[in-house]
Amino acid sequence: MTAPLPLQGLRVVEMTHMVMGPTCGLVLADLGADVIKVEPLEGDNTRRLVGAGAGFFPVCNRNKRSIAIDLKDARGRAAILKLIETADVFSENFRPGALDRLGFGWEALSTLNPRLIYVSHKGFQDGPYAHRVALDEVVQMMGGLAWMTGPPGQPLRAGSSVNDIMGGMFGAIGILAALNERHRTGRGRHIVASLFENTVLLVAQHMAQHAITGKPLQPMSVRTPAWGVYDIIDTADGGRVFVGVVTDTQWEVFCREFGFADLAADARIATNTGRVQNREWLIPELQTRLGVFDAAALSARFEAIGLPFAPITRPEALFDDPHLNASGGLLPVTLPDGRQARLPALPLALDGERPGVRRDAPKVGEHGREVLAEAGLAPAEIEALVADGVVRIGTAWR
Repeated sequence: MTAPLPLQGLRVVEMTHMVMGPTCGLVLADLGADVIKVEPLEGDNTRRLVGAGAGFFPVCNRNKRSIAIDLKDARGRAAILKLIETADVFSENFRPGALDRLGFGWEALSTLNPRLIYVSHKGFQDGPYAHRVALDEVVQMMGGLAWMTGPPGQPLRAGSSVNDIMGGMFGAIGILAALNERHRTGRGRHIVASLFENTVLLVAQHMAQHAITGKPLQPMSVRTPAWGVYDIIDTADGGRVFVGVVTDTQWEVFCREFGFADLAADARIATNTGRVQNREWLIPELQTRLGVFDAAALSARFEAIGLPFAPITRPEALFDDPHLNASGGLLPVTLPDGRQARLPALPLALDGERPGVRRDAPKVGEHGREVLAEAGLAPAEIEALVADGVVRIGTAWR
């Protein structure tokens, strides 16, 4: 970006792994913060994931610096504590109590650095479940999201790490709120973001629906939708396009564009409520009439009249999406094997500019020497830590 980033000058010490905590750091780093990732000597285990986890580390760790250090060694712990003295934010996602035993709990660090904002990314807020181990899939199952996503009787997790990502975002929101408060108080805060409560917020609309109607909820796949036309059409060329007609004015525009004068004149479906009540015959009829178009032609017609539509797209097709490529929505990154790729930017713009990549995801311990020097360690102290195997200065991805 041409202008300074809004979080420039903010230092974050990140002791996180997997997705939730690193997503929080990603948001802060993309917005200009100096995010220092503290890893074990062998590197974050997330670096070695395969299958559906292969993309976690490259996505969540750009614009960060890495120090790989042995926290079981008193000298390693002392070095990181010196670094934390210089920090504005400390971010962690360990099990409750794990960091307290190492001397990195909230009580210890807030005493060391009273201005420090400490964010914990947990499975649950305080309560009977706080001791449980949580994963995105765990909380989707127990929080009702999987039940609402799958077909009846077949709970299905959402097709992304939605709670981990959302949890990291709420961690970042909490940090920004605490930073603003610190301008007045001069003191930090302990922020806790949690996966289970994320899920509950995601299903809040369904809980409210039940509270209002008193009726048992149905999974989204078989629900009675809020709008009469809100469906996927199979097209003549084997494609599929989602179409939405969500107001009575849109219904008039839709019928006029496609020449459906008989449907426009049918009093049973003149209102959205009527179209919802008559979906049993209306949707098959629209499938028959719209199914003669190919996907591109149907999409073009909907785009021309300004109605909601969406081709059904696989994630790998997004690399060639013309909008993402024109709007700066895909950022150039280097993958672990050295190949180049383009991955999504944060979904926001600052004065029309998208935050970009200042650093690729770091190699294990890539920035160890410079980070320790900034923490105040003398060159001889740093080299002694390296020589004794307490600090790893890496050039490798794993």
